[in-house]
Amino acid sequence: MDIEVPAAPTMEYQILLSNLTNPTLLFFCLGILASRLKSDLEIPESTTKFISLYLLFAIGFKGGQELAHSEFTAEIFFTMLFGLLLAALIPLYVFFLLKRKFGVYNAGAVAASYGSVSAVTFVASAAFLESSGMVAGGHMVAMMALMEAPAIIVGMVLIRQYERPVEGMAQVKLGSVIRHSFTNGSVLMVLGSLVIGFIADEKQAEGIKPFTTDIFKGFLAIFLLEMGMVTARRLNAFINYGWLAPLAALLLPAVNGALVALFSTFVTDVTANRFMCAVLAASASYIAVPAAMRLAAPKADPGLYIPMALGLTFPFNITLGMPLYMAIIRLTA
Repeated sequence: MDIEVPAAPTMEYQILLSNLTNPTLLFFCLGILASRLKSDLEIPESTTKFISLYLLFAIGFKGGQELAHSEFTAEIFFTMLFGLLLAALIPLYVFFLLKRKFGVYNAGAVAASYGSVSAVTFVASAAFLESSGMVAGGHMVAMMALMEAPAIIVGMVLIRQYERPVEGMAQVKLGSVIRHSFTNGSVLMVLGSLVIGFIADEKQAEGIKPFTTDIFKGFLAIFLLEMGMVTARRLNAFINYGWLAPLAALLLPAVNGALVALFSTFVTDVTANRFMCAVLAASASYIAVPAAMRLAAPKADPGLYIPMALGLTFPFNITLGMPLYMAIIRLTA
């Protein structure tokens, strides 16, 4: 105990410094700079669409592989179920909380973002645990992948149900909306890749590992470069959303993470796994959801949900959020 307490400030500083100097995030900053300087730097739309699908594929496939290598126990089952429940419930309350202020499309995209997860935040949380001498179960990676699709689906269902119908057209039935959500290209890519990764022969899967792993960060860097340019172009729009956008970007992770840190004791008694559950609930996606929303809900403003998730929620989690969630877990252990 005496060793961990003084090491915490240094540990948090190292995590913060490591993430702020991450090349992928620096490319996001480059995109913002390029846009503000009115550079002619541009990523072709067809290229962006391909990269969006690739990222969804890689996330899903790696999650399926992790799930296949995990020994299934009752604790793993209930932890996975808990994650799926979070991925469905968080978008619901976030959507109705923000719908009146932001509109249906934006509220749906923000809801999907906060119901989904951030892989970079997940990596930072693993470093946080490692510095404390703890390691989370391998199934937590699969849980992260499993939480992507439900949040996207719920966000899309809410958008389709509450969008203003075109005059002369009948209201779309919920069953049709859900069917469309599952057959949408972005969702189908995540779910299909997850299933393929789970059932794929391990030796055969090694053959495409360089494609799913080695070049992932390179494509992610280009994707975030384009997202940075989009965010910068919409910066004025983000400011115009008023005080609610930055307030929500800070309160949503704090509330979600704190509540899950408290109630995760009912599904697992492993401190590291409880911490990962809290981080996954608190994080917001700025990779999979933007990739999906570009295809599924183009009317949603990326100048709102990307700055919220990447500009405010992400730094909050890696500086203040993680120590908060761990403190709650230790108090309720």
